[in-house]
Amino acid sequence: MQQYDLVLVNLAPAIGSEIRKTCPCVVISPDELNKNLRTIVIAPVTSSGKRYPTRIIVDQQHVRGMVALDQVRTIDKQRVLKALGRLDATTIKKVNEIIRETYVE
Repeated sequence: MQQYDLVLVNLAPAIGSEIRKTCPCVVISPDELNKNLRTIVIAPVTSSGKRYPTRIIVDQQHVRGMVALDQVRTIDKQRVLKALGRLDATTIKKVNEIIRETYVE
């Protein structure tokens, strides 16, 4: 798994307002961590819910919805069911901008 890959993940069980189903997710942790740890950092792609500034529309490789960067979480790699593809360059740029605005600045 590499950064910006789209993967199908089983997010159940969850607590409270966390997304709790099997859904596409974007790997946002850097490749160095992905190679060396048993965990990865993901942002789920949701097909429901409101449009927030922290959500980016994605429609590619049979994945449609919004990357929910407000729902970032760390998961064990065992939760990943299969690879679905990779984000395109334009969407990667948007993801990086929102991550920077939300978590860095």
